[in-house]
Amino acid sequence: MSLSTCRYEAQRPAADVHLSGRITELALERRRFGYRRIWQLLRREGLHVNHKRVYRIYHLNGLSVKRRRRRKGLATERFPLLRPDAPNLTWSMDFVMDALANG
Repeated sequence: MSLSTCRYEAQRPAADVHLSGRITELALERRRFGYRRIWQLLRREGLHVNHKRVYRIYHLNGLSVKRRRRRKGLATERFPLLRPDAPNLTWSMDFVMDALANG
């Protein structure tokens, strides 16, 4: 048998199962927390794990925080601009620069 066909497959330790359960519990308690804040909570509890490991487990369990969609502003009723009947009836001004008396 060729050596290239026999490869070592790493086995995840059983600690991942315990860690996965704790991450899921914290994520369900605090739904708006992302993996970084969950990682901080785990560190406060005394579980010193790598943040990349927490990220991997967090996303494999589908715990990602759903992004909030922005609400579109309410459409206001628009009125068409009226055309003046004669010259000098409608005036408008565009301010590019303004100065006060004291500077």
